[in-house]
Amino acid sequence: MPDSLNVNTNGVSKNAYDAIVVGSGISGGWSAKELCEKGLKTLLIERGKDVVHLKDYPTATKNPWDFPHRGIIPPPIAKESPVLSRCYAYSEATDHFFVKDKEHPYVQEKPYDWIRGYQVGGKSLLWARQTQRWSKYDFEGPGRDGFAVDWPIRYDDLAPWYTHVEKFAGISGNKDGVETLPDGDFLPAWEMNCVEKEMQQKIMANYKDRHVVQGRCAHLTQPRDIHIQQGRTQCQARSLCERGCPFGGYFSSNSSTIPWAQKTGNLTLQTNSVVHSIIYDEAKQKAIGVRVIDALTHKATEYFAKIIFVNAACLNTNLILLNSTSHRFPDGLGNDNGLLGKYVAFHNYRGSLSASYDGPPDKYYYGRRPTQAMMPNFRNVYKQEMDFLRGYMVFFGAGRGRAGAEGIGGDFKDAITEAGGWHVSMMMQGETIPKESNHVRLSKDLKDAWGIPQLITSIGYDDNDEKSMKDFLAQGTEMLEKAGCTNINARDSKQAPGLDIHEMGGVRMGKDPKTSMLNGWNQLHHCKNVFVTDGACMTSTSTQNPSLTFMALTARAANYAVGEMKAGRL
Repeated sequence: MPDSLNVNTNGVSKNAYDAIVVGSGISGGWSAKELCEKGLKTLLIERGKDVVHLKDYPTATKNPWDFPHRGIIPPPIAKESPVLSRCYAYSEATDHFFVKDKEHPYVQEKPYDWIRGYQVGGKSLLWARQTQRWSKYDFEGPGRDGFAVDWPIRYDDLAPWYTHVEKFAGISGNKDGVETLPDGDFLPAWEMNCVEKEMQQKIMANYKDRHVVQGRCAHLTQPRDIHIQQGRTQCQARSLCERGCPFGGYFSSNSSTIPWAQKTGNLTLQTNSVVHSIIYDEAKQKAIGVRVIDALTHKATEYFAKIIFVNAACLNTNLILLNSTSHRFPDGLGNDNGLLGKYVAFHNYRGSLSASYDGPPDKYYYGRRPTQAMMPNFRNVYKQEMDFLRGYMVFFGAGRGRAGAEGIGGDFKDAITEAGGWHVSMMMQGETIPKESNHVRLSKDLKDAWGIPQLITSIGYDDNDEKSMKDFLAQGTEMLEKAGCTNINARDSKQAPGLDIHEMGGVRMGKDPKTSMLNGWNQLHHCKNVFVTDGACMTSTSTQNPSLTFMALTARAANYAVGEMKAGRL
């Protein structure tokens, strides 16, 4: 990156804002909303195309027969994007919301499936929408068990901000009273079907430390006034969410935070703008703006602000900071300790089970419920007791398909209208341990189409992950047996890291500038007017889903930043 002497100072007044937010996904949308609500003139920079709620969901209401290949990606196209094609949400109906492998290459030093969505809303259009608060044990875990570094905050610091984002986003769930899965400000929960309720009773009767609860998710089961003000309405249980929801039934930046920020009159949304780097002023000893490459013309432009929120999604946030070099920070912005890009972690999804269940033949269920039953972690919760660190959350669901039949004509149609037998699926969401060797860095030789170094991913599993997965498969098999299941099959998918789409770390929070990149308010220790609140900031991964925590951290940091700026400390 050119040093600060090459800044286009003639453009400062024209391109100046109070705040700049890089990235319009889940955390970027929340940054924009909070900053704009507090009166800051905010520039929201998105590297991809614009996607306007309602207007730009071209497949949202299409039927299967409206697609040339009935929704299936043709093999020649799938072959061109082997990484993307492994993503569960990628289909003919969502092709336009995903980054293709060859268009945005990266270097896999170890196999890593990097799933990306470059458009306004980012992956908030594509996420699986499962939302749980972390518990006190998740924030205390690294310090207690001696891995990574201690979190600089605790559950009580974040609890009011969890409530803040839950109310606005709309989270469905029950108040279950489970210490390891804190209750929140919930809309009515979805209901388990009859087989799931039977399994819940049997599992909890056999295991006093295991709690089966209904999954919590960012869907409007019963919209409140705040959701109606956003223009959103009740979830229709269509399970076509990744196409974009015309009802606004699930939370996305496009249906919620970005339009809300726009209503303040304080937001400028700029699309097709690839952030090259953050500009550091040697004299002022702080960041003064960002350097942007136009995605279409490749023209470089500089934009300036008092505070900068980097919410480009975990790995791209690492990339931008690594590429933000100067005389003061030759190895990346704020990177005095050499830890930028290191201690990247993820969730281990490799273990899964399937089974049959002799459920009631005269009962079925209605709709395509957007969540499953779940069980919070029960391993190493109160103390270290296994031969592996941390644990895993369990998700499971029961359903029925069509009865098997052969032939054609009326008899065939009559046969397949009958429901088949009940089946059960179960999966793990395992906590992985951040390690210095799991890292990303910039290629010295390869650049992308905009002249930015390609990212090298060097991230893999370890023995702890193998032990945790084996324990899940054994315990899952045992639980399914006790629940009355048969034909139980355990599976290790052996999928590469990344396909969980829960990448975290590289710019971790911590108490000590020598061992972390960010403080307890998500500020870079050595560049206090730059905040990182997406997955890159995470010190550890917990077993819970991360997105609700990203939202809460972002709202908390944004409100703090406004206060610091108005007090003249930024």
